[in-house]
Amino acid sequence: MPPKRITRATVKHSEAPEASPEEDAVQKAPGKRKRAAGKSEDQKSPEDSSSRSTCTYSHWLMKSEPESRIENGVDVKFGIEDLKALPNQTSCWDGVRNYQARNFMRDMKEGHQAFFYHSNCKEPGIAGLMKIVKEAYVDHTQFDKKDVHYDPSSKSENPKWSMVDVKFERMSKRFIPLTELKKYHLQHKSKGGPLQNMALFTRARLSVQPLTKGESPTPTCSYLHCYTLPCRHQKKKVTHFYTIWLDRHYP
Repeated sequence: MPPKRITRATVKHSEAPEASPEEDAVQKAPGKRKRAAGKSEDQKSPEDSSSRSTCTYSHWLMKSEPESRIENGVDVKFGIEDLKALPNQTSCWDGVRNYQARNFMRDMKEGHQAFFYHSNCKEPGIAGLMKIVKEAYVDHTQFDKKDVHYDPSSKSENPKWSMVDVKFERMSKRFIPLTELKKYHLQHKSKGGPLQNMALFTRARLSVQPLTKGESPTPTCSYLHCYTLPCRHQKKKVTHFYTIWLDRHYP
């Protein structure tokens, strides 16, 4: 049996609704990390907990913490380099304890792509790409009393939580920071564009997020595969928006 790996999907701060995206960029002192106050998103009504997304997605953004943080004696660090170093570069995405994030994982299909997002660190942002290689199944950590993700309210005959398996696909050519994504989000929010409703900003604290298809030359382009830049048409003197593929810059 391989040694128990570092637990991976805690990012509890990412699933609390109150704080703003900028707070992700603040580096906190070890052992003194601030917890979001108030009601967490885990505390949802029964209809929230059983609801499933009504849209069909094929691209996702999944957050994990690349820097060491000890919780209940366990280091919850798991960055993209940790995934890359694992056998077959594959890992289960365990520990998600938010109903909507869980439901999104249950919507994932084998072959879907996900952006690996570094969260709760000095510079949060997109570090690379991974692929879903196993669809949702029971998250065993909910039953392990020694695991930081143990949930005493979940029963083996009716488990609450699910996980998927992911496989490292590639690193970004360069790290895509939250600040850069936010700049385009604000531009598109005010003028219209594919990043205007991006869940990273509208539901900033959710650790598993869908990416919606935007304007692009192919039907599989997601918000994060493209962004738009204004380019003035010389003859008509009107502003047009041309799609620029992030993959051209960050393949």
